[in-house]
Amino acid sequence: MQTQIQDIDGFQVSGLQVRTRNDHETDPSTARIGPMWGQFFARQLADTLPNKAADAKIYGVYSNYESDASGEFDAMAGVAVSAAVSAAAADGFATVNIKSGKYLVFACEGEMPMAVIQGWGKVWSYFNSNTEHERCYQTDFEEYLGPQQAAIYIGIK
Repeated sequence: MQTQIQDIDGFQVSGLQVRTRNDHETDPSTARIGPMWGQFFARQLADTLPNKAADAKIYGVYSNYESDASGEFDAMAGVAVSAAVSAAAADGFATVNIKSGKYLVFACEGEMPMAVIQGWGKVWSYFNSNTEHERCYQTDFEEYLGPQQAAIYIGIK
């Protein structure tokens, strides 16, 4: 898996959001992220969310971390939006501000969602064994670039 450091200008993503923790996601009876994505696609939200940005890609966003990879966090399935979306909030959608800053980018290729699941395994392995970069635990995100291509962006200090 290739990695690179990239400076990101902040932007907003709106969509469906759940609160979870990694140990809940390994058990199908408590997992929330997979069902959230299922609802996102069943409702065709990539095409219908209010104030969608012109080049609106699909994003998976991780924010509002309780502590680190072992604590609770918010997970979102959404699209980039052009402005603060009061209309989206009124429709029950959440909006997250992706923080500006440095991100370590992990490329993922292959059958989705398995390529991204494997990518997260590599992210955790990288940060468990590599002290060159330290995670911020502010906002992290997946950017879906095509049917078999994605990138995971991890905020670093």
